Amino acid sequence: MKISELEPREVWMQFDEILKVPRPSKKEEKIIQFLLDFAREHNLKAKKDDIGNVLIIKGATPGYENRKGVVLQSHVDMVCEKNSDVKHDFEKDAIKAYVDGDWVKAKGTTLGADDGIGMAAQLAVLASKNIQHGPIECLFTVDEETGLTGAFGLKKGFFEGTILINLDSEDEGELFIGCAGGVDTEASFKYKREDVPLGSFAMDIQVANLKGGHSGDDINKGLGNANKILNRFLWSAARKYNLRVSTINGGNLRNALAREADAVVVVPNAYKEDVRAEFNMFFYEIQNEYKTTEPNIKMKLGTTDLPKFIIDEETQRNLLNSIYACPHGVIEMSRDIEGLVETSTNLASVKMNDEKIVVATSQRSSVESAKKDIANMVESVFLLAEANVKHSDGYPGWTPNTDSDILKIAKESYEDMFKKEPLVRAIHAGLECGLFLEKYTELDMISFGPTLRGVHSPDERINIKTVEMFWIHLLDVLRRIPQNN
Repeated sequence: MKISELEPREVWMQFDEILKVPRPSKKEEKIIQFLLDFAREHNLKAKKDDIGNVLIIKGATPGYENRKGVVLQSHVDMVCEKNSDVKHDFEKDAIKAYVDGDWVKAKGTTLGADDGIGMAAQLAVLASKNIQHGPIECLFTVDEETGLTGAFGLKKGFFEGTILINLDSEDEGELFIGCAGGVDTEASFKYKREDVPLGSFAMDIQVANLKGGHSGDDINKGLGNANKILNRFLWSAARKYNLRVSTINGGNLRNALAREADAVVVVPNAYKEDVRAEFNMFFYEIQNEYKTTEPNIKMKLGTTDLPKFIIDEETQRNLLNSIYACPHGVIEMSRDIEGLVETSTNLASVKMNDEKIVVATSQRSSVESAKKDIANMVESVFLLAEANVKHSDGYPGWTPNTDSDILKIAKESYEDMFKKEPLVRAIHAGLECGLFLEKYTELDMISFGPTLRGVHSPDERINIKTVEMFWIHLLDVLRRIPQNN
């Protein structure tokens, strides 16, 4: 079955069109133009700010003119992750999506349902001639995934609505009223090139086929981190067998769990068989440790050509020690909301260029002081290793409001539509809502969406049935928006 033939067809047809438009973070020009063209084709007012955020405005349907204004919001960019054996240019190629049973998936890449499905719902509302709603503004923000640039740059007065419905959540039947704030911490090591010692044997070591996922939503699922696993072996072999590192790289985006990592190393010829045996034993131990959460993990040690250089011994020692010591995972669970991760950190990537090695990490917390504390903890580890450390500006969390009017409306709607009570909760992932609230202090906000899994990884998929439930719920909420006082 084609994606565009799924139900509700009005949403899936829009999603199918979005899949055709490249939209990497910070390179959203094509999807921005797509949205402006869409507005023109449907005779709707639209505007774009200096950052690239787009607002499309649709008037109320007859009889709903005096309802409160609603802002439907999603982000236009997508996480661009692919399996290493897949050829795909995210700046040029369409996403190759397909139906697999109850799910829609992509062939070896991220699907971009985060947040393409939110965009599709907005466009379906804008295009419809028979949906009952008051004044609608559809806000499409840029660069949510790598810097929240659109939300940071949004100016007061860009939209007028007093109710905002964020369409960037990933669990159908759950209403989100709060999220974590975050900050990124980056450590860089300048290194010197040294000659490869005579009598050396070169190896290429790879960790691959981890599940990966969202560094907020999936941080508490016991998944492996390719950077930590690779470094664990390198640290041990360097001490036992004088292993020296030539190149090291792993992970990709700050908000994704590292799925793959690799290093080219050299060892003295006399130790090459010892290192092979040590590696085989290490792989067995890792398979046993992660047999439940990472059953498909792959590790490979192969022979390669001697590299042109190795990094200097002091930098290698500092690098491997600090990656080993750097915390990764859940730091603290919430004391107020059962089952909610309060504070976490993700050792996201290790990237090497001609001058330095950069380790990127990302910290999250629903408590501002705890967010600063874990960022400082990560910084201290790398300062001890004599790295240059810097933090991003960070972004605020969204404090839950259990007395929210739109929450009450959404709860009642869900119960009436599906005869069951939705779960009201906060999310450990970052949403743009906290930044909106800084500028629009009177906003009444909620977030909900269909069920997505494997987000920020090539395993990303969206459950078909829940898209229909999400759509039914959204339309009913719009019908229930109260009148202006």
